[in-house]
Amino acid sequence: MNIHFIAIGGAAMHNLAIALHKKGYQITGSDDTIHNPSKNNLKKYGLLPTEFGWFSHKITPNLNAIVLGMHAKKNNVELLKAQELGITIYSYPEFLYEQSKNKTRVVIGGSHGKTTITAMILHVLNYHNKDVDYMVGAQLEGFETMVKLTDKNEFIILEGDEYLSSPIDLRPKFHLYKPNIALISGIAWDHINVFKTVEIYNKQFAIFIEKITSGGMLVYNQEDTTLHTIVEKTTANIKKYAYKTPAHYIKNGITYLKTNFGNLPLEIFGDHNLQNLAGAKWICQLIGVQEEAFYEAIASFKGASKRLEKIAKKNNTVIFKDFAHSPSKVIATTKSVKKQYKEQTVLACLELHTYSSLNTEFLKEYKNALQFADKAVVFYSPDAVAIKKLKTVSKQQILDAFNQNDLIVYTDPKEFAAFLFAQNLENTIVLLMSSGNYGGLDFESLIKSI
Repeated sequence: MNIHFIAIGGAAMHNLAIALHKKGYQITGSDDTIHNPSKNNLKKYGLLPTEFGWFSHKITPNLNAIVLGMHAKKNNVELLKAQELGITIYSYPEFLYEQSKNKTRVVIGGSHGKTTITAMILHVLNYHNKDVDYMVGAQLEGFETMVKLTDKNEFIILEGDEYLSSPIDLRPKFHLYKPNIALISGIAWDHINVFKTVEIYNKQFAIFIEKITSGGMLVYNQEDTTLHTIVEKTTANIKKYAYKTPAHYIKNGITYLKTNFGNLPLEIFGDHNLQNLAGAKWICQLIGVQEEAFYEAIASFKGASKRLEKIAKKNNTVIFKDFAHSPSKVIATTKSVKKQYKEQTVLACLELHTYSSLNTEFLKEYKNALQFADKAVVFYSPDAVAIKKLKTVSKQQILDAFNQNDLIVYTDPKEFAAFLFAQNLENTIVLLMSSGNYGGLDFESLIKSI
């Protein structure tokens, strides 16, 4: 098959392109800009476009299909040409479903934790040499790409994002996978540019549950009250398996899981990660991994990229990088770090970078989100606010929203970096929470500084 990718440079898009290339498909693609690691990954497989931009002449009748990424616009010249020629156009979740409709589809959804849970499942399966297809939202240790597609594997593990599928398909991605087995980790209002109210957002998860195949299975976090209520109300013909935070204790900075096979030391920590582990265990058992085998494998799981990722450690100083940016994720992550490192100073640095976090109406959701940090800093760029065409955000609005008198706020990346490098980090846990990069923070120099 000849497949053309419009906006091939996206994290999921370029990994899907590589996966199809490995299956023997003929792949071409376009994008107006491509950054690393996408650029180097595409170059490695000979898939990097020779020039950046959109070119209608690339769209010809011999194409079997188009895969359309969210980065493209409705008036993209390649998209318009494909529509004119009547070429089949897929969003990448649609195309993934087409590739997996004869497999057992396991879809991991939720406002938070879905990447980590998917990573845990894949780590356990890989540990026990159980081969599956997959799509996950982060680069994982021991896995070359974020997408794998074969004709032979029975199972496919899919991270189910609730964001929109493509510029011309405004359905949430996870509505398109029709899972045989599904997991929901929890629900916390996000993506307010698309889901204007919490009720609209929550409804997407109710719809997702209805999309589970008849007789299928749902694993869910019973400690999430919103989720629990939605699950209780569903009339879908499915089996339900609830999970909660497993019994554990912390000793000398290490979290031990209490199991029927003894106390198990873990590389990860935090109640939210333990909940993720409990959900992953259910999924692994449902697809054939015994409980003891799960524990044997999960003991060596160190986490997914940028999910409480330990990027440096020296004596009693540790630096973590985390993707947390929504209020629920920020408070859960900060609380977990302080609980794990009671004797150290926790310096929490949060970048407000997403559309939701920079929205003046949404800011109030961050009330007390950094309360567990010993020292808390918020960085945001007024340029990012302007690019997103949002109302101007003032420092005072940030201070009022977080409800924390000692909160430090920076809007200049150089000033933020200067502050960070001037800190005495001895006996300190540095928690860097962002889906961006703090305006170009030199992480390598920060690591060397300790």
